[in-house]
Amino acid sequence: MFFASVAEKALDVNLVVMHRIGWGGLVLMPLGFAALRWLTIRHAAQARGSGIPQVIAAMDMPSRSDQQRLLVSLPQAIWKIILTAGGLVIGASIGREGPSVQVGAAVMLAWGAWWHDKTRAKRRVRIGFRTDALMAAGAAGGLAAAFNTPLAGVVFAIEELGRGSVVRFDRLVMSGVLTAGFLTLALIGNNPYFHIEQNFLALTSDWSGVLLAGAVNGVLGGLFASLLLRGAPGMVPYGWRQHIQQHPIVLAALCGLLAALLGLVTHGSTYGTGYPQASSLLNGHESGTPWFGIAKLASTVLAYVAGLPGGIFTPSLAVGAGIGEHLSALFPGHIAPGLLALLSMAGFLAAATQAPITATVITMEMTRSHDLTLMLLAVTLLASFVSRQFCPRPFYHSASRNFRREAVAVARDRQRASPETRA
Repeated sequence: MFFASVAEKALDVNLVVMHRIGWGGLVLMPLGFAALRWLTIRHAAQARGSGIPQVIAAMDMPSRSDQQRLLVSLPQAIWKIILTAGGLVIGASIGREGPSVQVGAAVMLAWGAWWHDKTRAKRRVRIGFRTDALMAAGAAGGLAAAFNTPLAGVVFAIEELGRGSVVRFDRLVMSGVLTAGFLTLALIGNNPYFHIEQNFLALTSDWSGVLLAGAVNGVLGGLFASLLLRGAPGMVPYGWRQHIQQHPIVLAALCGLLAALLGLVTHGSTYGTGYPQASSLLNGHESGTPWFGIAKLASTVLAYVAGLPGGIFTPSLAVGAGIGEHLSALFPGHIAPGLLALLSMAGFLAAATQAPITATVITMEMTRSHDLTLMLLAVTLLASFVSRQFCPRPFYHSASRNFRREAVAVARDRQRASPETRA
């Protein structure tokens, strides 16, 4: 809840700053992107990006190892909060939900280590604990609290964190998610993440929208995930790749400049998480610019390849809603704009993550659209299938491999440099 409050304050600051400086965003965003990238490299290299791949990589590491602590630790979590808030202040297209997963996992892992040391210090029976279960509980609880969606937290733990792991249906995971869900309900009430003014009315003819949204969002979501995995080096000619890898601060500044240009062209709609625009589209209104969906997709790619800490979860929902607006403009009168935005939101999230069940449940809980469960499930399954044709491996698990390799290399270098090893 603290992280959520900080993120909301950061977004409020961004609205004030961007309203006052106008064209000054062409200076603020490049400098801000470069500064955040420099701080990330210097103080929290493993805090860049979403945070979910780091947790998945850490769960595959030996229990209580240096590699595991490198990826998921309290210092990384603190920097994650600070840097993500900084990115939201300058208008980067990032979200806080992925970082909430990494922060939640770090808190639970630190608590488990403290309890383990405490029982051993008092010469009691040492209580063993499974770090993978602790991290899964904290990560899923963080997602559940971020969206106020307890059921989605459980499904996320099973479908994403439990893929190939032994944490499936673990009671500790369930307890962590339910505790986070109940605390969120107690503090902010049983309020949906998106407030829908009118209930969606789905007709038999609207199933054509399922096919349309599933196919289009599957293609765009697959390309989106592929671009994120390839990064800047994979998007430029071969001769430029080494230069880009050697100058990450310059790359971040260039990404910030391009993101600022997109923001100016779209009247500021691409800044931040995209929540206001997605909420407006779900209620059948316009986003404020005819190019919101595509521009938001490009802006999110820029923030990610720049190496900024921040998630892609909420921006992906906004991109999906924007694509729904594009489809409504191309096929007017065939399906209600709000319903098409909802279907596209679920479809794009499923295509980007290739986690259709999680995308279905989280969209259903965020909008309280339980009556559309079958439609949502159909569009997410179709979008996920189409996405695999462009990005064969799930995004989070593919990205986790890079963090796993980095953690192993850093731990190896530290071991070689230690006095005991040299002796």
